[in-house]
Amino acid sequence: MKKVIITAKVHGYLISSFSQHGFEVVYEPEISYTELSEKIVDCIGLIVTTRIHIDKELLKKAKQLKWIGRLGSGMEMIDLEFAETKGIKCISSPEGNRNAVAEHALGMLLSLTNKIALSNAQIKEGKWIREENRGIEISEKTVGIIGYGNTGEALAGLLESFGITVLAYDKFRVDFSNGYVHESNLEQLCKYSNIISFHVPLTDDTFHMGNKKFFNSLALKPIILNTSRGKVIDQKDLIEALKEEKISAAGLDVLENENVDSYTTTEKEQLDWLLERPDVLITPHIAGYSHEAFLNMAKVLVQKLELDK
Repeated sequence: MKKVIITAKVHGYLISSFSQHGFEVVYEPEISYTELSEKIVDCIGLIVTTRIHIDKELLKKAKQLKWIGRLGSGMEMIDLEFAETKGIKCISSPEGNRNAVAEHALGMLLSLTNKIALSNAQIKEGKWIREENRGIEISEKTVGIIGYGNTGEALAGLLESFGITVLAYDKFRVDFSNGYVHESNLEQLCKYSNIISFHVPLTDDTFHMGNKKFFNSLALKPIILNTSRGKVIDQKDLIEALKEEKISAAGLDVLENENVDSYTTTEKEQLDWLLERPDVLITPHIAGYSHEAFLNMAKVLVQKLELDK
């Protein structure tokens, strides 16, 4: 019987779909790298997230592996180059959670501009503060979207009704301007944007893309949003940008190190500083994790794997 190993928590739809198509499903959402390396030998399929690094050494042991399905977007945890040499098909499912990520980014933006989370926390402390919590409307502002793939385009779609101008920069796409969406280079985007949202995968090119040079190039003290990968932004440079008022606020769904139990003293001090800021909003990498996305990502994978063939 064909065997597939599922290494993360998934919607029941995915498990039942594999079973109905004659797969032996090994569902181990807490499996470790070492355990997987022992069990991967005879499986033909593998379902992963970002929890385990599917590296060259692991793939060498996967003698029968035909495909890897990634729940969500971003393939940086898979050695794609080596997988290709072995004829292993690698697919992702960004279509499944793009709307969830876009809605989360918009929610963070509206919370920051209208000081929703801040004022709610103040009321819990018995403080009723109005003047200092006066909001800023995003209507008719300019939003820079870095990375115009599934999630970047989905965010642009949500912003249309606000009468916003979108400047979109994407290294790999051209000819996508459409009414309020304008193709832009990074320099123009940094110069004219009131809000900047990152929607790029983590690669050698995007690692610490948000660095001191980037923040120094910003002209309008924009709000920074990151729902992509934590290492896309250099956290220490973000903190300096906030201190020096190069940016007006930050909404972060991702951090450079998301394993808070492993924090060094410096990492702990950085996070504590950010959490004390009234102009910073942090959530625990949940942007693409809605109930609907949980099911949709499974459906996208099943469709792309063409299980009936």
